[in-house]
Amino acid sequence: MKYTMVAWWITGWLALSATAFCIPADTAGLQVLDTSHVNDVLHNRYLLPVATHQRAFTFRENDTTVYPLYLATNKAGQPLYYFSNIFTPVCYTGECKPVYINFYWDLLGNYIRYDLPVNEALTKLDHKVFKPADYEKMQDILAKSNSLLASLKITDLIVPGTENLTDSVDARTGATLKTIKNEVISGAVYSCYTLWHIAHGPVVEEMMRITETYSNEAMWHRMLASGNYAYQYWAIDKVMDKSGHIKAGFEPDIREVVAGKNVFLTRYLIQQLHPDFMSGKSSQRWLWKIYAAAAYPVQVTILRKLKNIPLDTALTRQLADVFPNANTEQSALILPLLQQAPVLPLEQLAAQLTSADAEKAAIIYTLIQQRKPDSKHVKKQLYNYEKRISQ
Repeated sequence: MKYTMVAWWITGWLALSATAFCIPADTAGLQVLDTSHVNDVLHNRYLLPVATHQRAFTFRENDTTVYPLYLATNKAGQPLYYFSNIFTPVCYTGECKPVYINFYWDLLGNYIRYDLPVNEALTKLDHKVFKPADYEKMQDILAKSNSLLASLKITDLIVPGTENLTDSVDARTGATLKTIKNEVISGAVYSCYTLWHIAHGPVVEEMMRITETYSNEAMWHRMLASGNYAYQYWAIDKVMDKSGHIKAGFEPDIREVVAGKNVFLTRYLIQQLHPDFMSGKSSQRWLWKIYAAAAYPVQVTILRKLKNIPLDTALTRQLADVFPNANTEQSALILPLLQQAPVLPLEQLAAQLTSADAEKAAIIYTLIQQRKPDSKHVKKQLYNYEKRISQ
């Protein structure tokens, strides 16, 4: 009897979703998308790109439950995001209550947001309707991919037949009771658990499978330019081989990503790119512009990368220029670069002997002496330095 009721609910929900999202019987091709008939409880529809069409798929949650899955696209058929109309019975204290909710994910299966069908609401125990703060907390819970809920069974979390956390839940999770309470909503623990596992369950693998069928160079260009770091990492794996060489035609895209605001992504690329990418006059001119505008961790990463790259004369001059004011860590990285440079700007370095601090001036003096300068002007500055420190 219970399975029959669940099957009836699912059939009714599929019929409802077909109306709410304009899903025609034939979904082999692109179909018009209409998501206007939803209860946007979070007022966050802006999180989604504008879509006009959809393709229909399904995903299997378990042995008995299959849900619809839709890929929203633009007019050109380019994929934008996924969504699904979810029905799930939430059962506690001997009573099962249907929950209707719409989930949205990006193209890599990362959860974005949810909303509800018109006239639907989420409720707690005793049919208490969610307050705005509860809806916001549910979004926070669902958006946390590394939730404690991932490794728990529902029986680890609550007393069977209730919404009460078990006395041993902190021991089973290794977290404090306060931390666990932040992962759920009081009076709706079962709902939080069930919905989180749907949003982060088998559907993710299915979305990744579908996205791979759309994978092509045009998509890689779009993802690299998206500003979405998850998309960018995914596309980088498509266009960069294991040795760090970039697929022809994607060099400008990679330079734009390196110049972006994501420090972690910039450092990752600098570390992984083949030295050839940063060799040559124009490449090193570009790289120095990145260095000059970059956060300190990126600057250090660039200096470390240059260890295995032949330095252009212009870049050697720029390194010599910043050396006197570099801190201890930067100096320790710049000095070997200057020492191994084929040609040093000796006139430039000699001019710094009077402005650099004593320690840096001594290093600069040694650098110049090692190159056995012929310039009378440089020799005179060396003589003046020697005279000055001997006084």
